[in-house]
Amino acid sequence: MDTDKGKGKLDLQHPIYVDNAATTPLSNKALTAMQPFLTSAYGNPSALYSLGRQARKAVEQARDSIADCLGASPEEIYFTSCGTESDNWAIKGMAREQAKKGRKHIISSAFEHPAVLHTCKALEHYGFSATYLPVHSDGMVRPDELEAAITPETALVSILYANNELGTIQSIEECSSVCRKHGIPFHTDAVQAVGHLPIQVHQQKIDMLSFSAHKFGGPKGTGALYIRRGLYPEIFMDGGAQEQAHRGGTENVAGIVGMAAALKGRSAFLLKNIARVKALRDRLENGLLNSIPGCFRNGGNNRLPGHLNLRFDGIDGEALLLLLDQAGIYASSGSACAAGSTDPSHVLLAIGLSNEQARSSIRFSLDIQNTEEEIERLLQIIPDAVKRLRRFQPFSESIAQN
Repeated sequence: MDTDKGKGKLDLQHPIYVDNAATTPLSNKALTAMQPFLTSAYGNPSALYSLGRQARKAVEQARDSIADCLGASPEEIYFTSCGTESDNWAIKGMAREQAKKGRKHIISSAFEHPAVLHTCKALEHYGFSATYLPVHSDGMVRPDELEAAITPETALVSILYANNELGTIQSIEECSSVCRKHGIPFHTDAVQAVGHLPIQVHQQKIDMLSFSAHKFGGPKGTGALYIRRGLYPEIFMDGGAQEQAHRGGTENVAGIVGMAAALKGRSAFLLKNIARVKALRDRLENGLLNSIPGCFRNGGNNRLPGHLNLRFDGIDGEALLLLLDQAGIYASSGSACAAGSTDPSHVLLAIGLSNEQARSSIRFSLDIQNTEEEIERLLQIIPDAVKRLRRFQPFSESIAQN
């Protein structure tokens, strides 16, 4: 790194991870809870003997714990392999069930996660129609535009709780109230929100909610879907009688137990964590905006506590990520599920950015393990990296003034 007296150099033995929206490190609580079920307590929870009953008890205790954290009833929690599976089940299952009543219209938004967008697109190939609500420059969907899009044929509405790139938190209660008023099931992809925001599904009138363990300190490969009592989306995965005969397949006992432990641990200190992470995020945001010409924040103020999406005009975001990677800083240009794509972020295009502006944007996502010392190091290294890139990509002062 080109820095004065080495101030911008980072000890590569201690990298800085600020891509927590992609995944989070496994919490100690989750690891400790999982270990017995990876070794001695290996029974199949469907078995009748004591080893199986031990596993079944652990699964049901985890279900109780997760339901309590989300303000749900235990029988409304169904375990899956990930958030993507949960989204697919909620959307395809409910759409197919509603199609039996002649309703084949789906409403979603233009900046959903690919797990939702691609699921809706897949249904369009089977005779469903879909409306993708516009997203405004503040990264928000408008509830009045949702209501205007509803037709007598609308089968389902799916609006994400918090955007994975911008972090913008949607007006979930207003959207769910609109849907309840019209008798339409409401689903939300809450993968980025669970464990980071207070959520009470009954109070918020949410009908279905998807989430994934590895976004809040749990293990990868484990997720869940909340389905309000009285709703019956079609079975998505045929097989045995697991998950109240709604989702076949032997339960991932260790993963489920780890997910419950991680969520319970987060929930116990949720408000304290929100305040601390937000303070770190704001320090990073203000420091970068004030020290780097032509640096702008994407999206509005109502965001997840750890999310910060910045545009660095005049440079290529991927080049900046590579330079930061060399310094041991791990950030992202968008959704991990879109890695490898050369297209600019559909999320950033949806809020009105040009292709060039979208390609110059970086997402920093902080979480509870990040420290003040790390933020101060980032504030030394990132401005230097941007300056270094602009030596090779001449930066006009006129851009900085726009």
